Amino acid sequence: MNSEQKQLIKATIPILQSSGAILTDYFYKRMFEHNPELKSVFNMGNQANGKQKHALAGAVLAYASHIDNPSVLIDILKGIGNKHVSLNIQAQDYAIVGKHLIASIQEVLGDVATPELVEAWTTAYNELAKIMIDIEAGFYLKNTQTTGAWNGWRSFVIKDIVNESEEIKSFYLYPSDGKEIVSYTAGQYISVQFFVEQLGLLQPRQYSLSTAFNPEYYRISVKRENAISEQPEGMVSNTLHQLNVGDTVNVSAPAGNFYLQDDKAPIVLISGGVGITPLLSMLETNEKNTKNKTVWVHGCRNNAVHAFKDSVATIEKESDWLETYIFNENPDENTEHKIIKGRVDLKKCKEAILLENARYYLCGPAPFIKAHYETLIEFDVDKANIFYEEFGPQSVSLN
Repeated sequence: MNSEQKQLIKATIPILQSSGAILTDYFYKRMFEHNPELKSVFNMGNQANGKQKHALAGAVLAYASHIDNPSVLIDILKGIGNKHVSLNIQAQDYAIVGKHLIASIQEVLGDVATPELVEAWTTAYNELAKIMIDIEAGFYLKNTQTTGAWNGWRSFVIKDIVNESEEIKSFYLYPSDGKEIVSYTAGQYISVQFFVEQLGLLQPRQYSLSTAFNPEYYRISVKRENAISEQPEGMVSNTLHQLNVGDTVNVSAPAGNFYLQDDKAPIVLISGGVGITPLLSMLETNEKNTKNKTVWVHGCRNNAVHAFKDSVATIEKESDWLETYIFNENPDENTEHKIIKGRVDLKKCKEAILLENARYYLCGPAPFIKAHYETLIEFDVDKANIFYEEFGPQSVSLN
């Protein structure tokens, strides 16, 4: 890409800032109209609620803003690449996306989309696609070289289902072929794909692995998303909650760049709601291995929706390296667990979490992550020691 083309890309930044979501909304509608088979690749729930179009708009804006040096986005791109591999996205799929993205720029921007601008964005997209294809090729290659790993989808059977709270169920997934499964690093996820009758489509979702690695099975713990106000119930999570022992689902190999660092540093695990799942895997892995000093901070609405409370309490009781702080918005007076009333407030456990060279792991919805990330920065925690995972399309970019 030459300097003139980069200037043209940067000149579109104000348009992307003001109307990026309009462009991406149009793009998705156009692509699904011409390539409806892609509906089984994309999360159609996030299409309906608008999260995906805003996430893509933010990504396009970030790329335009860093067009002089896109390498600064490499960590974000690796995160996207992990998700693409878990969905079995292939190099040829980028051509389809590029075709509809460039056509959308022309059709939405009209006369503003001069031939020179269209050529600049075509070149920019092709360069980004090349970066992504190369990143993902590395992940695919690693899967072919790792014992127990695979590319694409593999059938797994549900052999056990456990109620962890009023909203969360754990599913124990065993490979249907009985062959070996690949290990993972605590904090990573798998994609799970199954048919959703209400949509008439196969739908994939990413779910964090919620326990330390066991060579026999993968465990995911899924919250049933109920209807709230104008927000409809989650069709995919409710469909999964209706599956039975003996049913099969398609599963991708573990992926993700949010994981427990392999060192002796203290660990601070901060979660909200179902964000507990990857952090529980980290906690259990630490218990099995290094037993680093750990502070567990978790928040949820009440005792009834508090998953894994007994498991964490047992670990704390049997260890001298774990300290817990549990926040409930509406605590149950009869609970056996020590509870702090209200939402998670790191100021109430500041002394406990400010450990020398500690690694901080945040997981939950975007507002939760942003709020507690900012609090940690106020506490003078080094950004390099803060790691986070946002469930759903990535909209948080803090480091």
